Amino acid sequence: MASPQDEQAIESLTFDQLRGEVEGARSRLNDLRLRLGRYFVEKQELVDLMCVSTIAQEPLLIVGPPGTAKSDLVTKFCEALGLEAGDYFEYMLTKFTEPSELIGPIDLTRLKDGSYVRKVSGKLPEARIAFLDEIFKSNSAILNTLLTIINERKFYQDGRPVPVRLRMLFAATNSVPEFEELAALRDRFVLKAESVPIKDQHFDLLLEKGVQNELNRSLNRRPWANIAALEDFLRLRRYQHLLMAGVGEGGQDGDESAIMRDRKRYFPDEVFDLFKRIIRTLEREHRVVISDRKVIKLYQLIRARALLFHGGAVRREDLLLLRYTGDRNEDFAPLREKVDALLRLG
Repeated sequence: MASPQDEQAIESLTFDQLRGEVEGARSRLNDLRLRLGRYFVEKQELVDLMCVSTIAQEPLLIVGPPGTAKSDLVTKFCEALGLEAGDYFEYMLTKFTEPSELIGPIDLTRLKDGSYVRKVSGKLPEARIAFLDEIFKSNSAILNTLLTIINERKFYQDGRPVPVRLRMLFAATNSVPEFEELAALRDRFVLKAESVPIKDQHFDLLLEKGVQNELNRSLNRRPWANIAALEDFLRLRRYQHLLMAGVGEGGQDGDESAIMRDRKRYFPDEVFDLFKRIIRTLEREHRVVISDRKVIKLYQLIRARALLFHGGAVRREDLLLLRYTGDRNEDFAPLREKVDALLRLG
């Protein structure tokens, strides 16, 4: 199991140190996403989104009815990274779920001494990747806890903030509710993607892949395991941040002119203008709400896709991520059609 010190070491790597490691990390992660996609039918798009979101460390919401491989995608993804038990946390939420089920029970021994401390071993605060199924069925106490963890990467022990190790949150839901009280949590998922039933279109292939997966499980075989490591994602994230800050060309971290030079170099004006035009069209024609915060996160996700897929400047096809900006179930199909059409015309 990787220690916090291992992760801190990656966060301390210089641009020159990373430059020699990036291509190896990219190769392993592209191998992961392509090999993992072969164990599913028509899920490559979701696997790709999982990889891009993990580089950017932006939560990903997978929407679809039961039996459409939502949890299996996350399980195999984590196994492909060789995560150990303490690195991964999975839980299905209900309206009766209590915070102790996610972040640990109160330590009764410490409570006798007047300290309100939770025992977090094996719980969400110690996980590096988490999967929360039926996330919108959680109650207000869980929502408040999750928002703090997602927004600030921390939770509270005895009234004091404590960092969590979480690097990536995957969540699933059968449908996206429109209740106002869930708006804050809903907005934290910049990308929301469908996992749809495919038996009507790919019956034979679904049966073949499904039986093979069942055989792998019963025979304790995991041919998709240990293809890459979470540290590969962390290296690409660190490299991208240094690149965007202008460090790679001798600039100083935080230099706004360096950030703009990086944008023009790696997000060409023609593609950048198309990015803005598509967002405005989706807002105007489809009532999609893209906040200022979401624009910044989308920019970084698009840059992450470009880095992973072709290691350089953003291309038109990287803007396909804008397909997944809808907040309602009825948005998904129209946004896909609109974004694809605008990319053809732009």
